[in-house]
Amino acid sequence: MTRLLTERDVQSLLTLDLALEAVEAAFRDLAAGAGSLNHPRRRIPLKNGLLHYMAGALPGQGVLGLKIYPVVAGRVNFLVPLYSAETGRLLALLEANHLGQMRTGAASGVATKYMARPESKTLGLFGTGGQARTQLLAVCAVRPIEQVRVYSRSAEKRAEFVREMQPLITARIEAVDQPRAAVEGADVVVTMTTSSQPVFSGEWLTPGAHINAAGSNHLKRREIDGVTVSRCGQIAVDSLEQAQLECGDLAAAVDEGLLTWEAVTEFADIVAQKAPGRASAAEITLFESHGLAVWDLATAARVFELAIQRGVGTEIPLFAG
Repeated sequence: MTRLLTERDVQSLLTLDLALEAVEAAFRDLAAGAGSLNHPRRRIPLKNGLLHYMAGALPGQGVLGLKIYPVVAGRVNFLVPLYSAETGRLLALLEANHLGQMRTGAASGVATKYMARPESKTLGLFGTGGQARTQLLAVCAVRPIEQVRVYSRSAEKRAEFVREMQPLITARIEAVDQPRAAVEGADVVVTMTTSSQPVFSGEWLTPGAHINAAGSNHLKRREIDGVTVSRCGQIAVDSLEQAQLECGDLAAAVDEGLLTWEAVTEFADIVAQKAPGRASAAEITLFESHGLAVWDLATAARVFELAIQRGVGTEIPLFAG
């Protein structure tokens, strides 16, 4: 039997702490090797949209599978088929919109844990959508953030974001009306936007800042400028292979002669302590997040385990023979 977990089921089971643990474990497994693999996202063009899919395997956690999602006429539906790595049996089908938001936020949380200064207290946040919300929660979960300065192009959305998120964290959230106000003096800066152009100037960054650039996953889009990249001492990506396909931030810097791909670190090596998260308190660090299938699989595996324990979901007779 295969367990079907709806969006509501996943929301009832998946906490941020669980997502943080799952994503960190996925990075650790990637660093260890032992059959752990992540295949970059692929896109199939459609008449009125795209079909996206990304696959991976985590034999140490006993799972393999993929995330697949069509984007058609502005609508998107995320699905994770989760298989047993030992038997090939389809363990679960998970609706994965909430799961995707949580694992993406968790990835920035894990990167902040390993790369931001421990005493970081101020967060500058670009973006006010659903993904920005989990970015905020994850960074606040791993650092003693006291002040959040949030910017987006819409004053109305900034105000709505503050109203919705302030009850969920102890840090004070302030909506600011200029990008510079979000960046100057910030210990951590997060970009989670749909912008195709840099959202701030790297000249505004404070020494010792850490940046999570998480919004862009296309070579023709960039959220951060070449000055930002050139000021960073440690630059880490979730996957070097995927970054070379999707990271407009770094690809543009490479084209401009400001960076070489050989200077970029895979974040799994930082988690495994094969590379440092930062060299000094004054160093500016950068994590480029594009989303890995193994994050989805590791998170889905934990949700599936909890669903079994708590009797959540519906069993459906697929491949019974």
